[in-house]
Amino acid sequence: MLMVDMAHIAGLVAGGAHPSPVPHADFVTSTTHKTLRGPRSGLVLCKAKYAQALDKTVFPGLQGGPLEHTAAAKAVCFREAMQPDFRVYAAQIVANARALAADLAGRGFRLVSGGTDTHLMLVNVGASGLTGKEASAALDNAGIICNKNAIPFDTKSPFVTSGIRIGHPAATTRGMREPEMRQIAAWIAEILGNAADTELQARVRKEVTAFARGYRVP
Repeated sequence: MLMVDMAHIAGLVAGGAHPSPVPHADFVTSTTHKTLRGPRSGLVLCKAKYAQALDKTVFPGLQGGPLEHTAAAKAVCFREAMQPDFRVYAAQIVANARALAADLAGRGFRLVSGGTDTHLMLVNVGASGLTGKEASAALDNAGIICNKNAIPFDTKSPFVTSGIRIGHPAATTRGMREPEMRQIAAWIAEILGNAADTELQARVRKEVTAFARGYRVP
């Protein structure tokens, strides 16, 4: 049997910006947040021959009382994913990711895999003399939220790491495009080039706050 978890890329699949695993897999699992842009929840798809067994496993096997508000929110999420605008959103996510990745690479940062085909990129900050923990903390102080992340063959512990992971579906939802990605890359480079400079972090945080006010959540 083949099972695929497409939690991160479900929105890109729905929007036609990434190949779908559904025709090929026996089971497909996903969250409904992340790129799918719905509530914090999940779903399981399967071949018809497994449907009855899966339903029984979920209820009464595993699941208790349903959360009706979350079920309603998922219905809204799926309806939005069926609209033409969602395909525009998915395509823009990929375009934004490539712009941000290219700008960071152009500023000397080493990206695991050399770039990205999705909404995520993994930056090897160890090559710049930082740990992922130091880099994410400095960016957090500047109002740019990412998380520390291990890289392939990482010699640092999972609590320290040598990388940071960057994603931006929320920024795309708020209307940011390639020029805004380049501005974000400039801030990231400035902060990581002076990761111990708390005055710089405070200044950039004010700039980021003013910048974000121009892109309200829809």
